[in-house]
Amino acid sequence: MTGRGLPPIVYDVTRLVTRGLNASPNGIDRVDFALARHFLSRGAVPLSCTALGPRLAETAKALEAIGAIESYWREDAAAGDDAVYWSIVAALKASDGARAARARLARKPGIERISRNWRALRDWALHLGRPLGEVPQGAIYFNGTQFLLDRPWYVRWLDDRRDVKPVAFVYDLLPVDQPQFFRPVEATLHPRRNRNICRFAAGVVVSARDVETRFRTFAAQNGRAEIPVCVARLPVSPVFETEAASPPELAGLDYFVVCGTIEPRKNHLLLLNVWRALAERGRAPKLVVVGKRGWLNENVVDMMTRCPALAAHVVEAAGLSTPGLRRLMAGARALLMPSFGEGFGLPVAEALVAGAPVIASDLDVFREVGGDAPDYLHPLDGLGWMQAIRDYAEPGSRRRAAALARMAEARIVNAPEAFFETIETFLETL
Repeated sequence: MTGRGLPPIVYDVTRLVTRGLNASPNGIDRVDFALARHFLSRGAVPLSCTALGPRLAETAKALEAIGAIESYWREDAAAGDDAVYWSIVAALKASDGARAARARLARKPGIERISRNWRALRDWALHLGRPLGEVPQGAIYFNGTQFLLDRPWYVRWLDDRRDVKPVAFVYDLLPVDQPQFFRPVEATLHPRRNRNICRFAAGVVVSARDVETRFRTFAAQNGRAEIPVCVARLPVSPVFETEAASPPELAGLDYFVVCGTIEPRKNHLLLLNVWRALAERGRAPKLVVVGKRGWLNENVVDMMTRCPALAAHVVEAAGLSTPGLRRLMAGARALLMPSFGEGFGLPVAEALVAGAPVIASDLDVFREVGGDAPDYLHPLDGLGWMQAIRDYAEPGSRRRAAALARMAEARIVNAPEAFFETIETFLETL
């Protein structure tokens, strides 16, 4: 049982236990792990997909998996112990493209860790667990990532347990609204996930009013206009509230950061074209591209790896820990987010909490997250982005100082406890 008189909660850890195969967490990973740790530490029962289908697991086993994966990601270590972070620092200090490229190579996990994580995943897939018949009467089944909700065989048990109240976290409907930015299969699976949610969910949690509006429209189109929806602003890791001063190893370095999986929706190509133009003019700051390579990104990868003008100015960094990201943001001229669409935009909230200015696309969800603090530009306004980057890179930049003043006036507050409080209050009403 969890606290506050809540019904028993069954938390789906299926996606969570696969994440040790990735070198670092993305935004959904951070939210999933925070939700899992919150509920499991209060007695929730974990559910995972095994060779026998969905089964119940032991809470201690799931908490141990969370700790092991976060340790692998170096989430519990200082940024100073992150080799990837120091490889980025070396690349920022390098004066030529060849030295920068060599610095970027120090980011591969050891074979021992890879083998250990594969063994752990195999153990989860093969463990017998306990049958779903042991799910407590009237329990809440919470799926924090929509993982496998597109598979009829995975959700079939919910048809047999009408006493169970399913709740899903819906981060966005972007593959439905903007399928051109996703692999064709995702444009099929994502609508199916959300139709299944509309069919069986007792409630839905979203991270922004913008997503709530879109989901309510989708739900109405699929016969569930009345489905309860809870808006819970995503929490930022407490790591981003530490070490307010710019790190000394980054002092005097002019660089910007863009954070997110390298995929078309993130609009990396605009920034690379801006940087190529700046480099050809003779003076350009450096750009750190934080995130793993995703899908439909051949043109972006080709530019980063083959464009001579970018070799000494663009640093690609995958596998950076959250403490390392926070430290990198602290020394940046600004975080850049030129996305065409977002469900929330967690890096925007993280940068603002860390005290880093933000230049972002003029999206409703970014305005909901950042208020008046960021500088907003259209995601296709290449000249506007170039001018903003030049302005922020100037010594004693007035435009950057104005952004910092807006941030101070906005009094950006991070309240992770409010996130869980909002969700628990919602669950009590179901």
